[in-house]
Amino acid sequence: MDHSPVWRAIVVGILRPLLFTLLKRDWKGQDNIPRKGGVIIAVNHLSWSDPLALAHFIYRAGRFPVYLAKAGVFKTPVIGRIIRRTGQIPVYRERSDAALALRDAEKGLRGGECVIFYPEGTCTRDPDLWPMAGKTGAARMALTTGVPVIPVAHWGAHILWPYGTKKFRPFPRKTMHVIAGPPVDLSKYEGRPLDTATLNAATADIMRAIADLLGELRGEPAPEKLYDQKEITRARRAAEKGDPAEADASRTDEAEASRTDDADASRTDEAGDAAEPAGTAKADAADAADVEASRTVEAEASRTDEAGDAAEPAGTAKSEASGAADADAEGSDTGKEAKAS
Repeated sequence: MDHSPVWRAIVVGILRPLLFTLLKRDWKGQDNIPRKGGVIIAVNHLSWSDPLALAHFIYRAGRFPVYLAKAGVFKTPVIGRIIRRTGQIPVYRERSDAALALRDAEKGLRGGECVIFYPEGTCTRDPDLWPMAGKTGAARMALTTGVPVIPVAHWGAHILWPYGTKKFRPFPRKTMHVIAGPPVDLSKYEGRPLDTATLNAATADIMRAIADLLGELRGEPAPEKLYDQKEITRARRAAEKGDPAEADASRTDEAEASRTDDADASRTDEAGDAAEPAGTAKADAADAADVEASRTVEAEASRTDEAGDAAEPAGTAKSEASGAADADAEGSDTGKEAKAS
């Protein structure tokens, strides 16, 4: 890939002192990263602070990290110039052919670059921050070019700038735990067509290696089944269509969605935010709705009494007031259900 050694030196000169200041380091396995030749670094994604912190780890291992970025970013006046001159790689997402979308990544790998892939495609949505099921781009490039895939897991830098918040928290100083494992063995897929089954299986092997490394960092076993957003989305759609065969999947979907919401609150708390307990907020909302419904019923009954004809039987007036009260109460319940949904 075309790049400027001067620009790379400038970026390193600015970022290294900054990262030394912001993060303490607990790094392992850097000897697993080849010092030359094309290589894929496949890593988990926790927050917006990952890329720079990981780049420091890769640079100290003797390689200059190259990231994938949307092709449109390269057209921006300032950022575009920097990423072009440092040799970052565009991804053409408008291309329907995956091979064409990653054509420059393939070129970079064949040219000896160290290319960073986030196979999840976004920050993890797993409630416990384990890696999710991955997308197939890294596996496709590995099987196409024959370069090794080095799994890398990290933990800790996400507290510096938690995903989903705008608050940057440099203090107290955080520790960036990183571990690189040996190359993922993809030899059993060599010579096989790059169809969906092959790519999915190779991707699963890559994500399993990353998850197990993260378990080593966290001192606990990684889950056997990784969080899969596609499965949850399919279950939700099936539930909306009323497919009874997907009822269990739908219930699982709701439980996962609930756990994700709790995890988002947990990540915010972990970073220092004071979040109101969800149960208290729901209880307060329910109490407020009940009070409002009661006030509405009383007001309707009062208006009916004032407007009632003196000659009208009392029983009829009471009946109308009761009907108005039932209607208002039902409307209040519907409003609460809409808010809950």
